[in-house]
Amino acid sequence: MEVVEPTKEMTRYEDEAALGTAQEKNMSLKTAFKYYRKAVIWSITISMATIMESYDMQLISSFYAFPQFNKKYGQQLPNGTWQVDADWQLGLSLASLIGLIFGVFASGYLGDRYGPRYVMIAAHCLLTGFVAVIFTAQSVEILFAGELLCACTWGLFAAATPTYAAEIVPMALRGYLTTYVNLCWVIGRILATGVLRGMLPVQSEWSFRVPFALQWMWPPALIIATWLSPESPWWLVRKERIEEARKTLNRLVSAPTGLVNNDHRLAMMQHTIALERELNVGGSFLDCFKGTNLRRTEIAMLSWGGQILPGFIIQGYTTYFFTLAGLAPSDSFNLTMGVFSMAFVGTCASWLLQPRLGRRTIYIAGLAIMLPIMWIVAFLEFAPNAGSNSSIKWAQSSVLMIWFFTYGTTIGPIPYAIAAEVGAVQLRYKTIALGRNMYYFLSIINVIISPYMLNPSKWDLKGKAAFPAAILNICLFVWAYYRLPETKGMTPETLDHLFHEKVSARNFKAEAARFQ
Repeated sequence: MEVVEPTKEMTRYEDEAALGTAQEKNMSLKTAFKYYRKAVIWSITISMATIMESYDMQLISSFYAFPQFNKKYGQQLPNGTWQVDADWQLGLSLASLIGLIFGVFASGYLGDRYGPRYVMIAAHCLLTGFVAVIFTAQSVEILFAGELLCACTWGLFAAATPTYAAEIVPMALRGYLTTYVNLCWVIGRILATGVLRGMLPVQSEWSFRVPFALQWMWPPALIIATWLSPESPWWLVRKERIEEARKTLNRLVSAPTGLVNNDHRLAMMQHTIALERELNVGGSFLDCFKGTNLRRTEIAMLSWGGQILPGFIIQGYTTYFFTLAGLAPSDSFNLTMGVFSMAFVGTCASWLLQPRLGRRTIYIAGLAIMLPIMWIVAFLEFAPNAGSNSSIKWAQSSVLMIWFFTYGTTIGPIPYAIAAEVGAVQLRYKTIALGRNMYYFLSIINVIISPYMLNPSKWDLKGKAAFPAAILNICLFVWAYYRLPETKGMTPETLDHLFHEKVSARNFKAEAARFQ
């Protein structure tokens, strides 16, 4: 096995870096919250930008139930009703996902060059203008363009917020603040569903224009907050702006003099970056696919993209099953609110599990619990008179609610922490970007295939559509068991050594002690 020989730059920080590492490792959760409360507040505030992405994506997919929206942007059918053309429905959904992919790639490049703060400030400013496009859109073509432009700015947030969260808090808080970004995503869905429910009685175009306009509430306050927030100290050290990094670390701490030594923490950052330079980690997107970085990128991409696979097709159609069971369509928004509320509670529940279980354990356990649920949904479709038996549909819908809670507790939030931890420090931003874009890419496949599998005029699989989800769940479980390592409680330098020595995923936790 190749041994990393300490360079002059690494030796220069070695003693203080060791003290900084010990300080991180020995810091309890209570102490971290107490002394780094400023960092927690900044992270919570900045991450709220994620709410806007999920808010608008929930809007556009729900507006097809609004007669006023269909009349404005759709065509009149022979029976006198109005409906947005199926191709445009697909196009609007894809516009958001394609825009997000471009935005995330741009964020990975721009964030490393200018820092996450300036990227997010620019994104907020652009979004303020782009919202005007969708708010005033008089045709479906203009609406499509507006959605595409807005999605590009959401993509900037999608990579910047977990990166910022991971880099301004100590290791003890890293898992909580990165998975909080997922909670913001859930909050956006809940807010959108509540707004939509409230606008149902409105008979004019304001029923869909007001929800669009409400997006203007966020950017002004978040621009000010982001401008006042400290820059990522890790980014400053990577740019060799050491004194600025020291000042930032001092801004983030609220501890009495002597209790937290930021010079030691700064030395730890410098030592880690010196090690990565010695290992030729690199800093480009291409470097993410070279050497040991390829394995780290694989973990980020498959763990995050894996959010789509265990509920493939079925995940977005819980309301569909309840409608088949006899639930009035007007109550579908109430159901959706319940589903996302379960995801909210699930994310909070994951915070209770994280101190006791690792990322790997939570992720694999979630897959193990969700797998039999999908088999139940699929095999219930073979029951006698399943197509007309409302009891069968209620049974399918009920177990899917359990599935959503499990998802919200495990593979919903945990990939945010995994992607933020698994990448090398010099490639963290880009690793997160690639992981998030894998999620969006698989979402595009999901959006394209779903109508064919569920539409009564196409394959009309109903509950049998859960079979592909169950099979994909098995594949993801096998991959996670053999390839997903434990990253909880490990410093970036420790992870650098473990990946450099090609330690197997199942031995990460045991081998980590050699480098801490």
